[in-house]
Amino acid sequence: MSEQFNPTENSQHWYIVKDQSGTCNVLWDDRLETQNDVEIVARWGPFSSSQEAIARRIGLIRAGKCQPR
Repeated sequence: MSEQFNPTENSQHWYIVKDQSGTCNVLWDDRLETQNDVEIVARWGPFSSSQEAIARRIGLIRAGKCQPR
């Protein structure tokens, strides 16, 4: 999984999801629903923009709740 950016960002909700490896990724609504092949361990959000979600993800990494890539 990698950070995804959607041109219709204003109409989307953004989430931070943590997978089994401990890595957190930023996803929007539609992308979150299609993550059937990855077990989501934790989820934070919704956030109103990708920038806000990315900033929160950085905070989670600094707090030790997520692993950097």
